[in-house]
Amino acid sequence: MKINIYYGGRGLLDDPTLYVLNKMEDVLLELRVNVERINIYEHKNEIATLPQTIKNDVDGIILATTVEWLGIGGYMQQFLDACWLYGDKEKIKTTYMQPIVMSTTYGEREGELALANAWEILGGLPCPGLCGYVEDLVTFEMNKEYTILIEKKAENLYRTISQKMKSLPTSNQAIKRTILRTPQMELTPQESEQLSKYVSDDSYVKKQKEDIQELASMFKNMLGKAGRENEEEYIETLKTHFVPQEGFRARYLFLLEGKKKPLFVEANQSVLEIHYGQEENIDIYAKLTTDVMDSIVEGRMTFQRAFMTGEMTAKGNFKILRMLDTMFNFV
Repeated sequence: MKINIYYGGRGLLDDPTLYVLNKMEDVLLELRVNVERINIYEHKNEIATLPQTIKNDVDGIILATTVEWLGIGGYMQQFLDACWLYGDKEKIKTTYMQPIVMSTTYGEREGELALANAWEILGGLPCPGLCGYVEDLVTFEMNKEYTILIEKKAENLYRTISQKMKSLPTSNQAIKRTILRTPQMELTPQESEQLSKYVSDDSYVKKQKEDIQELASMFKNMLGKAGRENEEEYIETLKTHFVPQEGFRARYLFLLEGKKKPLFVEANQSVLEIHYGQEENIDIYAKLTTDVMDSIVEGRMTFQRAFMTGEMTAKGNFKILRMLDTMFNFV
């Protein structure tokens, strides 16, 4: 039999969880169990690969952590996240897990329950765990009754795995089957292992982020260029086909569908000003689509004809409106 221990604490000398694990290891070794302890904090840059250590020769695991202020801690949470994303779900289904949570503050019961729930949702087989509050480590270690309880938990884990004990169905298992259907890639265990290695490779992740930033910058520039071209649409064409009218002055505002800003045109004898933007004191307000405007600047339609057919609506001085076809010759 082989049991892996995943320790999610910080490895502090006064961590009561380490004392509990040492006692449990002694018992398991006496029972001739092959025990391997993995300190997650020593693999913090490669946590994504740790689920691959739950291999076919592993019969059960212990998830152990310490509640120092709130919850099971970041290292253990990252490990469980990695199990969800990259773990071999078929192997997890046949793996027993015993949660060990010691607390120096408050929340050891909640921590134990969180680990058990997480493992059930992953599809694994949880075993009765151990949790406790430790105010003073020396007093805790000197208490022989506590030591007996810890040793009994180790024996129960051995007995549960060796006899392959079953448990009643739980709502967590039902939720996993019916509700928790997070879209995931269908990967083989080998592909999951390779993907987890890529994720834990800082240089690979850094290169991926740089590539994404480069692509984002490229598309941003393309969009920016398109936006600038959109803002300059019709301006050069109108300037090119402008015919100055002596003694004539007028201000037009074209509301083009699909454009955020209106097109302003001011003719002052031989001076023509055109830009996109809102202006005041307008003589003619015209509303039309960009398709109609395209037809006009391409010489297939006139402003007057567009107004008469209803494809362009306008309000203001209609004498000034008729001057558009005189000022702009697209024929």
